[in-house]
Amino acid sequence: MRKRLTQRLLPALLAGLTLAPVAWSQSSGSAPEQETTNPAQTRDDGPAVIDAPVIASVDASATANAEDEEGEAPAVIELPEDESVEDIAPSDQDIPTREEPPATAGDAIAPGVTHESDTADVPAVGTAADNPPGTVEVIPETHPAQAKPFRLLSGEVLPGTTARLAWSPGIQIAGLSQPTPVLVVNGDKPGPVMCMTGAVHGDELNGIEIIRRVIYELDPRELSGTVVGIPIVNLQGFQQGSRYLADRRDLNRYFPGSEDGSLAHRIAHSLFEQVILNCDMLVDIHTGSLKRTNLPQLRADMNNPDVAELSKGFDSMVVVHSSGSAGMLRTAATEAGVPAVTMEVGESMRIQEEHIDAGVNSLISLMEKQGMTARLFQWGDPEPVYYQSHWVRANQGGILFSDVKLGAYVTEGTILGTVSDPITNEQSDIRADADGRIIGMAVDQVVMAGFAAYHLGSRAETEEEVE
Repeated sequence: MRKRLTQRLLPALLAGLTLAPVAWSQSSGSAPEQETTNPAQTRDDGPAVIDAPVIASVDASATANAEDEEGEAPAVIELPEDESVEDIAPSDQDIPTREEPPATAGDAIAPGVTHESDTADVPAVGTAADNPPGTVEVIPETHPAQAKPFRLLSGEVLPGTTARLAWSPGIQIAGLSQPTPVLVVNGDKPGPVMCMTGAVHGDELNGIEIIRRVIYELDPRELSGTVVGIPIVNLQGFQQGSRYLADRRDLNRYFPGSEDGSLAHRIAHSLFEQVILNCDMLVDIHTGSLKRTNLPQLRADMNNPDVAELSKGFDSMVVVHSSGSAGMLRTAATEAGVPAVTMEVGESMRIQEEHIDAGVNSLISLMEKQGMTARLFQWGDPEPVYYQSHWVRANQGGILFSDVKLGAYVTEGTILGTVSDPITNEQSDIRADADGRIIGMAVDQVVMAGFAAYHLGSRAETEEEVE
């Protein structure tokens, strides 16, 4: 009697058998406990051991596997030639003896697959009789995709971990070389790779602090994708308190660089090839140049669809349309297929909390819009896009005294500031030549005739930029 029962139930049991994959997550060298729909045991010294589920009271003549959630055909696992079906069959005592109503097609549903036979017809995808001897039909379960190790600069960052890598452009004296730190957060879940660069100009400090805060506020266990941060690209200039490289060149005019050119060309080429081209998007963070300050804003080529879409993710930050100049990092990256924007925040040689907070919040907004993080609130209201901007200049030399503040809305004819001659006491007003908003300005200082004093976002006929 027991033998006959086994012979009747074995085909149905095999037709409904489901094996659930065990997802491994490597964080700090250990695999955390995870819930699976099938009982599974893991060992440190070998693969997961999965106990086959027991399905009772199945009529073999009516057994059919339910279609998986993605609508794909079930996988078929071939047994090795030296193994028989009996090797994986449960023993007789594993079969429950309680009586249950006969099952109908679709009742033998694998654990973790929702049974909808009460509300919808379950399409049959085969019976035990349809399968060749020695095969088992499996209905795959839906599991979250697992992230892969992120490889950069000859290093590998495992999912759910952070790392500090080293980038060396190879331009220093070998015995005195000092690599540039590259901070990486690789999330537990797959997603895009976002890169942040700071201090391409060595005297611009706000971007350094923005990147530090973003990187160290991220939890890799909750991150989808990878965040790469280079707080100090121009290490030479940073150590000297200078905007420029040691040869007095502006690094942000030499991208994508070349491996056999000038010092600036070689540094640009190394960064571009080893880091930038491994990313899906780039935010290059800057401040105003010496004695100029910028309202937190994005410089973006709004004629490029990918860049325009990227710029929408920053929430409450002004966007200034600018195609960029040849040699700029964002221009070279965009041309190479990596959508890029420049974030301008404040002035050089200073740490400005208000502007830093604006930059951090905007980057967090971007990551949320890219599906990399989850957020419970929206930061501020969307700001307008200024498709044209221009500089209003001083008409005479002297000392500048401003009458407006950064971010102010002005109308044509508004006095923006006054230049005073300290010897003759002659006064010269600087007036707005159009309606717009002050998105950048010179800090009160000595100016000469023609000096760019106020950056006005407006519908002007010409566009001019200082970046």
